[in-house]
Amino acid sequence: MCDAAGFIQFLNAVAELARGLPAPTIAPAWSRESLDARRPPAPSFPHPEYDPVPRTPIPTEDDIVRRAFVFGPSDVAAIKKGLPPHLRDRATSFEVLAAVLWRARTAALRTLWSDEEARLVTVVSVRRHSSALSLPAGYYGFACAYVTVVMAAGTLLSCSLADVVEQVREAKASVTPEYMRSTADLLVLRGRPPLARANMFLLSDLRHVGFQRVDFGWGEPVYGGPSGIKFGSAFFVAVKTSDGTDAVAVPVALPTMAMEKFAAEIQSLLKDSIKQP
Repeated sequence: MCDAAGFIQFLNAVAELARGLPAPTIAPAWSRESLDARRPPAPSFPHPEYDPVPRTPIPTEDDIVRRAFVFGPSDVAAIKKGLPPHLRDRATSFEVLAAVLWRARTAALRTLWSDEEARLVTVVSVRRHSSALSLPAGYYGFACAYVTVVMAAGTLLSCSLADVVEQVREAKASVTPEYMRSTADLLVLRGRPPLARANMFLLSDLRHVGFQRVDFGWGEPVYGGPSGIKFGSAFFVAVKTSDGTDAVAVPVALPTMAMEKFAAEIQSLLKDSIKQP
């Protein structure tokens, strides 16, 4: 069991051996006990991502279409122009695009009553807290937390984009070493419950883990990232546009009619953003 960073560590190790190195540059480290639950377990944060909620119906695979949406720096800058100054300067591209995609997807699906909960679950790495969590450099296990933003669908669609961005930022910022310990404690107490998938949209940012730099001896890959996408989730991958500009691609899976609406929502937002002074 590993996260994206651990998987890349493994791929790089194999790639280094393929290129003739005698041993991997970063030696693998087990150390799974570093993220064990405490004794006794004592969850100290709410974890709505594991709420015992009924699952919502999932569209049949026959009706699912897949499409990748590409956002360049100019697109992100245009969207940020409509945000308050403090968010314009501090919000990351992931936080901004996560808010945009979540709202557009909720509007496109049209399956929620205004008072029903919509859930955005983001995957947040805790490797920046390696020292506090006693994670060695070669740790290749799962070192991520799931964090959830819950909003009534009507509120999500009627509030400002800035409000949604703020919610995403606050959720990400809540992931501390104590939050990770709290997650481990809750999982032990509740027998490893599954994620609450009711009206869930799961987002993961894979741009910076290094997929695009794995070299088995014949150069960097044209594409590096997952090979498929399922309904209810999406991920960010680093790509280059035809003119060589760095961009982010977000593969999305939706029912046919919803995909048309989703694409229209994204296009409308970008057009409106570009028109802003």
